[in-house]
Amino acid sequence: MSQRSSELPAFPMSKAKGCPLDPPPEYAQLRSDRPVAKARLWDGKEVWLITGYDEIRSIFTDPRISVDNTQPGYPWLSEQARTVVLTGGVKPVGRMDPPEHTAMRRMLGQGFLVKKIQNMRGDVEALVNGLIDDILAGPRPTDLVPALAMPVPSTALGWVLGVPPADKRLISLVPRLFDEDSGLEGAMEARAELFAYIDELITHRENEPGDDIISHLVGYYQKGELSRVSVLTQSVTLIAAALDTTRSMITNGILALLQHPEQAAALIEDPDLVPAAVEELLRYTVVTEFSSKRVAAADIEIAGETIKAGDGIICLISAGNRDEKVFTDPDSLDVRRDAKQHLGFGAGIHTCIGKQLARMELEVVYGTLFRRIPELRLAVPFDQLVFRNTFDVQGVRELPVTW
Repeated sequence: MSQRSSELPAFPMSKAKGCPLDPPPEYAQLRSDRPVAKARLWDGKEVWLITGYDEIRSIFTDPRISVDNTQPGYPWLSEQARTVVLTGGVKPVGRMDPPEHTAMRRMLGQGFLVKKIQNMRGDVEALVNGLIDDILAGPRPTDLVPALAMPVPSTALGWVLGVPPADKRLISLVPRLFDEDSGLEGAMEARAELFAYIDELITHRENEPGDDIISHLVGYYQKGELSRVSVLTQSVTLIAAALDTTRSMITNGILALLQHPEQAAALIEDPDLVPAAVEELLRYTVVTEFSSKRVAAADIEIAGETIKAGDGIICLISAGNRDEKVFTDPDSLDVRRDAKQHLGFGAGIHTCIGKQLARMELEVVYGTLFRRIPELRLAVPFDQLVFRNTFDVQGVRELPVTW
């Protein structure tokens, strides 16, 4: 199949940014008609949009597909994103191909061992319960973003990375990196501040190492296996990726459950459903819609189309997660569904390295919040919520609730 260049639809389409609960209706049409289709980006370049579940998994697991964002065909969604990300010259682990990626992931993996994450659960439970105590003792309505969604991942990530949990600079810095309202100048300023802060932590860990990721990376640096700049880049990348995405997934999941009170009630009645609910919410909501950008390193055939070497690719995660060929009644939220095969964490060698930490945090937050405040509800009409103006992470700016 082919399309003349003049006929290509522009991307992003009508709701490519905005509400994190429902993907744009155009995605379903594309998935039905052309799960591998071309569109035109903001800069006039053509890109392949992948909307079918099987096709997305194929892209994720094909060794001929590269994540290297320094390649000419890599699909940037804005000039700001390209400038902010490429400044610095060292690729983060998520933009490395093997064998470089294999070695770096091995180094980082020590901080995300399953046993280590499991041992953190009690501390996260205590943290969440303390935050809910403060919410119940505070004013109504309250905004769950600063009251719950930011403190949980920033504190837990601090324990894993070696970032002091009492330091609140990360909470303000990370969301500014890709917030288009702040403009390029604001994003670059936030980037510089974040790098300077992590540089201070690296210096501290050089002198006082601990059992955390920054300390482990510093150890590789001291053995000559990593540059100091690489230690800095990988640390900042993990912070930027894990903090903002988990914050948004906490609020997106809570919002989805508030919009479907019968599903929240099911979790209260049967707490054993919480792990399945986390997987279903990761399937149902949209968090990092456009993070799965790729470029073909060789010609590939997929769904009757030829993607040529050098072509940019965007896998639309929310479209794949609503594929009726894989999920029955995919537009419905069902916390009893077996949704483990969702694409929220990616697939293949680039599966999210922090997925077990994220899962654990989400299980604790959803299970504890609705058990302790079963009357929780939105304090404003849904259509008055303001959604974040960013391509990289979808979510609400504020989540005012009452009970």
